[in-house]
Amino acid sequence: MNHICYLKNQLPIIALHLTGALALSLFLAASGNSLQSIVFICMIWMISVACYLTAAFFLRNNRLKQLLSMTELLEERYLIAELMPVPKKAEEQVFYQVFKLAEASMLEKINEVTQDQKAYREYIEQWIHEIKTPITAMKLLCENNRSDFSRELLAQLEKTNRCTEQALYYARSGHAQKDYSIRETRLDSVIHAAIADNKYLLRQNHTAVTVEAEEHPVFTDDKWVRFILNQLIGNAVKYGGTQQQLSFTVRKRGNCVCLTLKDHGIGIPESDLPSIFEKGFTGQNGRLVKSSTGIGLYLCRRLCDKLGIGLEAASGEDGTAMTLSFYVNHFVNEVKQ
Repeated sequence: MNHICYLKNQLPIIALHLTGALALSLFLAASGNSLQSIVFICMIWMISVACYLTAAFFLRNNRLKQLLSMTELLEERYLIAELMPVPKKAEEQVFYQVFKLAEASMLEKINEVTQDQKAYREYIEQWIHEIKTPITAMKLLCENNRSDFSRELLAQLEKTNRCTEQALYYARSGHAQKDYSIRETRLDSVIHAAIADNKYLLRQNHTAVTVEAEEHPVFTDDKWVRFILNQLIGNAVKYGGTQQQLSFTVRKRGNCVCLTLKDHGIGIPESDLPSIFEKGFTGQNGRLVKSSTGIGLYLCRRLCDKLGIGLEAASGEDGTAMTLSFYVNHFVNEVKQ
């Protein structure tokens, strides 16, 4: 609280005391009191008023500072009324009741919005599960009726399926912990499963794939890692340029097992690298590819953070490398042995 503003607010009270002191001085002078006694009485009065206002300022300032510090520590600051002590002054009690009413209104709105978001998310998840049925049926029809047209259609169906999976995982990413199944996982199996998910896309773009995976099992959720790899593969093919080549390597580095996906595409400009995992960021390459949404890498980062997986990007003239780092829990390995 600013002391100048405080003094401005106290001007009516100061003026009242000055008027009272002036009236008392006139009365004492008319009663025949000496000038020295009148000045002494007025000085005692003014000093008492100044001490009172100063003490009131520091006490109120301390209370307000405590209130601000409590508010800054709260994550949901609209709940500050729950921590505030019930004030004793009538004016402050009115503001306290206003805070309580505002808090109740805010909680009602938050609950309403939360319910709407939950209903919408459940609808999206249900719709995605429903749309997967005709996609699977069309895949089977194309598989049973092989032709150049059906192969092109299968590649588009893979892309459609990848987009629906992206929407599903985006809807679930806020509460992904409810869908975890952490177990010992072989990364080479997950890599081959992700390649199979994108086989028609890779074939359509004449993409050569190599896999060099050392046998270092990790503890993670294979379904989520497979989704992350699908997003990375889609990006690698999209920005693969003329030399369509993907290489997967699994190596142990210190306390981590690193899975690296490297392409030989156009690369990522150095100025864009710090922002590629931000939601909606497409960068310079995104302006070249109109279908870029800036959601894929954002989802990968978000899911990696929830799974405790490191995700790093490196890019140069020879392409881009995306590395997933899985922490090795030595305690679990010792228990297994």
